[in-house]
Amino acid sequence: MRILIITAGSRGDVAPFTGLGRRLLDAGHPVAVAAHSPLASLVGGRGLDYRPLPGDPQELIRARSQAASPEEARAVTTAYVDELADGVAAAVAGGFDLVLTAFGPAPLSQTAGDAFGVPVIGTYLQPAFATRQFPLPGASGADDLGPQGNLAAGRAVLRQAQGLYAGAVTRLRARLGLPANAPSAAGNIRPVFHGFSPLVVPRPADWPSPVEVAGYWWPTWPDGWQPPSDLVDFLQAGPPPVFIGFGSIAPGQGERLSELVAAAVKRAGVRAVVQAGWAELSGCGADVLAIGDLPHDWLFPHTAAVVHHAGAGTAAAGLRAGVPALPVPVMADQPFWASRLHQLGVAPQPLPFQDLTAEALGAAIKDCVTEPAHRRRAAELAHHLAAEDGAATVLARIGAGCEG
Repeated sequence: MRILIITAGSRGDVAPFTGLGRRLLDAGHPVAVAAHSPLASLVGGRGLDYRPLPGDPQELIRARSQAASPEEARAVTTAYVDELADGVAAAVAGGFDLVLTAFGPAPLSQTAGDAFGVPVIGTYLQPAFATRQFPLPGASGADDLGPQGNLAAGRAVLRQAQGLYAGAVTRLRARLGLPANAPSAAGNIRPVFHGFSPLVVPRPADWPSPVEVAGYWWPTWPDGWQPPSDLVDFLQAGPPPVFIGFGSIAPGQGERLSELVAAAVKRAGVRAVVQAGWAELSGCGADVLAIGDLPHDWLFPHTAAVVHHAGAGTAAAGLRAGVPALPVPVMADQPFWASRLHQLGVAPQPLPFQDLTAEALGAAIKDCVTEPAHRRRAAELAHHLAAEDGAATVLARIGAGCEG
């Protein structure tokens, strides 16, 4: 069975699908991954085919931030989504038997699947169905709003997501010759598998069937990958460092954040490995090493703690490594995952990005690495996660013929 995986967004939106795709490939299914062109290197070297999607999420964020008015920002987003719609349709038209889609592009994937007669399964990296048990990622505030408040907040998030793609779906349906009034929302896709652990987010009892929590899909390494020699030397030269990286946030703030991080590391009295990310952080000082993109699941077990923006993928990698975390959330799903890490006992209270100072970061890092309860809980949770196999659930469904 030829399988196409469609995802859109930053590194963390692509990397987990390399692991799922490789498992499908090893089971005998040729697999292609459709993702934005700047992320093609994440797919390459893993035995998976690559299909380019137009657009660059980093440029989208930059263009929206520079827009002169809300109307101009909406126009930038509309153009991006329309381009993405055309790219998704072109990818699905490539002769596949099954489409697995991430949540973001799901309405476009479903529309293209309808047009070309290809079944679509949802493979979502964050909770995507409203529930009474918690507000969905992206809801205003990360606090529990009570059963009805959680449900209402979740529905609002889903309406907003549907509205973002509504115009593009309408135009794509017209171009592909589909009826105009048929629904193509992400919530209409069945079955759906969520690629996170039930130990981290248990499946809500009020989710529809068949909507499952499968477990994590761990990213794969490129064939023949080896860690940079300067990183290996740095790790061997002293005690385990703290990892600091803000992923796909804060583009253009590299100089300010690099100075802030250097001062915080000095205050905390630790060594640090700093990942450049979209902010383009750099290393300042003998006890700080700057690195580029590399597998978190290799690096994180060598660290004393991980300081990150609480994106779904980075949060998962920290949990897998069994090290404490210090979440510094900014937007979207990040406050949700930051709150989960704290609730799980592997992290102190999150430090919101807007409150970030050298003093606050230094004190939080020191608290994170010196509190033994965080490390004990992180190690315990990692032990249980190691026994899970999130990809097996998806493989079993595909092997059963994808009914329902």
